[in-house]
Amino acid sequence: MRLDKFLANMGIGSRTEVKTFLKKGKVTVNDKIEKSPKKDINEAIDKIYFEGELVEYIDKIYLMLNKPKGYVSATVDDQHPTVIDLIKDYNHINIFPVGRLDKDTEGLLLITNDGDFNHQLMNPSKHVPKTYEVISKNSITKNDIDSFKKGIELHDGLTKPALLEVVDDECKSFVTIHEGRYHQVKRMFHAINNEVLALKRVKIGDLELDAHLESGDYRQLTLNDFKLLGIK
Repeated sequence: MRLDKFLANMGIGSRTEVKTFLKKGKVTVNDKIEKSPKKDINEAIDKIYFEGELVEYIDKIYLMLNKPKGYVSATVDDQHPTVIDLIKDYNHINIFPVGRLDKDTEGLLLITNDGDFNHQLMNPSKHVPKTYEVISKNSITKNDIDSFKKGIELHDGLTKPALLEVVDDECKSFVTIHEGRYHQVKRMFHAINNEVLALKRVKIGDLELDAHLESGDYRQLTLNDFKLLGIK
């Protein structure tokens, strides 16, 4: 890879800015000042420093974000802050959210720059389950649980069977769905004459939201996380 392309891809600056930095001797390759933007480097082996700081090569990135309310699941938006605005460390490598959570929904959201990873999780044929914590206006009944188990009729057709579980608080439940229709959980509750007051995604596959992540915080996925997602 050309040195100027590497530096630009790693967020040091635009190609034009990078060339200026090189001319000023701000870049070293394997401890030698390098001024040529055309210099070929091996990004996996060579040690590139900018102003004395090692520029680490990042190819693919996989993050778990605890999404706060008020942010839209998009890369850019003219009216609202996006989840990408929360990711200061990696937004130079074209990251994007895997799927979406509504603006007023919080919780587990994955962020990546890997299209294949996104496809494995979001392809409808994969049926990756997603679990949500729901605070509802009305308490959950046995009929509600049975209705979810059979599937709920929405305007765009019958949903796949869903698991509805009640905890100690009768207005707090956990819903596991196997598809990702627009506003699906909210629409399912509306169909049983109930309303969602608060919604939080807590699980994708067997991967649970990290309890140590404060709202708006993120971390890289671990090898065990990939196993819990069913991805090698």
